[in-house]
Formats: sequence, C-alpha cells, structure tokens
Amino acid sequence: MKRTIALLAGDGIGPEVAEVARRLITALSDVAGIRLNVEDHPIGGAAIDAHGEPLPKATLQAALAADAVLLGAVGGPKWDALPPERRPEAGLLALRKALDVYANVRPVRSVPALGNLGPLFAAEPIDLVIIRELTGGLYFGRPRGISGGVGARQAIDTLVYTEAEIERIVRLAFKMAEQRSGRLTSVDKANVLTSSRLWRDVVERVQADHPSVTVRHVLVDAMAMELVQKPWVHDVIVTENMFGDILSDLGGALVGSLGLLPSASLGERGPHLYEPVHGSAPDIAGRDAANPTGMILSTAMMFEHSFAMPDVARAIAGALDDTFADGFRTADLVRPKASAAEDGGDALRVVGTQAFGDAVIERAVARLKARGVYA
Repeated sequence: MKRTIALLAGDGIGPEVAEVARRLITALSDVAGIRLNVEDHPIGGAAIDAHGEPLPKATLQAALAADAVLLGAVGGPKWDALPPERRPEAGLLALRKALDVYANVRPVRSVPALGNLGPLFAAEPIDLVIIRELTGGLYFGRPRGISGGVGARQAIDTLVYTEAEIERIVRLAFKMAEQRSGRLTSVDKANVLTSSRLWRDVVERVQADHPSVTVRHVLVDAMAMELVQKPWVHDVIVTENMFGDILSDLGGALVGSLGLLPSASLGERGPHLYEPVHGSAPDIAGRDAANPTGMILSTAMMFEHSFAMPDVARAIAGALDDTFADGFRTADLVRPKASAAEDGGDALRVVGTQAFGDAVIERAVARLKARGVYA
C-alpha cells in the first residue's frame, strides 16, 4: 500500500530540517519496503508570499487527505507587521484545529554523550514526556482583540475549556502513564484560574478509572521550579495549552538545546501532525547551521504512531545516540568556553545540518539491516 506524507517545510530553518527528514524517510522506506510518497505544500510565511494566506486551501486539503503530516517551522520578522489572523502562526493554529490534533506529546530525554551541556545541568538522567492540550485555551479563545484609543486601549484574550476537551487529553495522559512508570503530574493554576479548577476536578474524576496511576497536582510556577531543580523525579506531565508550550521549551534548556526536542500532535480520527519543538530561527536560516535532531526524532514518532513501525522508530533514535557518541555535533551543542575534554575530546566533529543528517541516516540504515527485520 502506498502512503502519503504531507511535508510542510515552512519558513526559516524549516526547509533545511525538512530536507533531512525527506532523505531519512526515503532511505528507511527503501530498507523497510514501505511505499511512502512525500508531497510538498506551503504553509506559514512561505504560503503568504506565494498565495496571500498562511494556510492555503490546497495545503489544508492535502494535509487532511494524507496519512501523516510533517512540519518544519513557521514565522519570522518579515511577517511580524501583519494582523494576527494573517500571520504565519495563524496557519499552524488553523491546521492543528482542522486536524483536531488535541494531544501534543513532547518527549524530553537527556543524551548521555552530550554530558553537562547548557546552563542547567541535571544530576540524574532525564526521561519525561509533556502532554500538552493543543486545540483549546487562550490560543483559541473568543472574543479577542484590542479596543479603545491610544493611551486607553484594552486587550482581551479569553481562556475557555470544556469538560470534554479536558477529559480526552487527561485520559490519554493516564494511559501513557500506565505504559510507563505509573506516575502522572497534572499542572494547573487552580489557586487562581477557574479553568484550572475544572481541570483539576476532571483529573481527579478520571483517576478513579486508573487506580494504578499515582497523581500529583502541581501549580505551574512550582512546576517550572521543579523542572530546574529536579526534573528526573517527573515522568508523564499533562497540562493545558499555554502552560505546556512554555514548560516544554524549558525542557530544551534542561537537555542542552531546543533543537533536540520532537513532538507528535495526535488526534482521534485524521492524520497526526509531527514537528520539532523549535521555531523557525531566522537568524541562522540558510546557513546549514540548524540542529535537525528535533525533526529527525519527530520523523521517528511518525513511523511509530502513524505507520505502526516501532522498529524503524527505534533504529532512528538509536542512530542519533550513535551519531552523538561518535562525536558529531551541530553548532548549538558546542559550548563556546568549554574545553575539548568537557565537550567530547579531540574526536568532536562540528558539522552542518545536512552532514549531521547524513551521519544519522547512515547509522539508521545500518541498524535496521543489522536487526534482520528487513531484507
């Protein structure tokens, strides 16, 4: 059976990391004997420039018809002056809503070969997952806008959640906790927000159906502090849209770079959406300097969740570990003032986006062939 991937490269470094994903998909599908057709479609600023809107109808139709959607990044200062409904980010929000991908799954895992990287050093290995509600909350609230004259303007955003929206993301989080350690942290702001009090009530009600899972309720400000002080005590974390957006970016600092983090946005019916957590990074766009790890791992999540090929996903993840262990780094993973010994010794090889992708692809193909699963 032929399956289709809608590849929406987007803006900034999006096309560069998307190219790595394309070559990875081609190489592994050849080994695995699966027919994957990768179709390119514009989104974000690139779509605005070409078609006058951030999510053209043809792109949306192609995404809805695909078996999976893989996205690079959207946005950049070029389009900052546009009204909110016409900016690149509006295209991404509209895509998520149309696909009804309500559960954004963001793994945060430290890489042993990277060692003490970045300003936040975790004393223990980190292996947690943040499950962020993706189609409700402040980002989708109505009404919204700015009214009044200069000096007396008023800005309005509304935070709305229904019990059904909360329950479906919470149930998914409980199931994931059962498959992992049996520990779930629910993050809210129930001491202030009415929506968070509803969130907490729903978590406690659903917990009755999952007696093997231990639940902690943590306020979002306290959660930020815990992630800095002792991230290794957490396993599965579930929270609403904006809190999840912020906390998962903090996760990038914990493991050394936002470029390391993937995500899968899952729904109940249509195709799932996969994208790295990082943004479009326009300051390094076109320089072959972006870290494609987040995109590579997002592709691994696509093989696992959309194509039911966990062995391919494991080959990709293992190949990344091998690549780091062999000394390959992109520029964001090298500390300017670190000694050679601290950063990996004389064998350290700082390479560009495409060369790093080549190293991972070579090792992923070798891993798949060595497993003997495929001819």
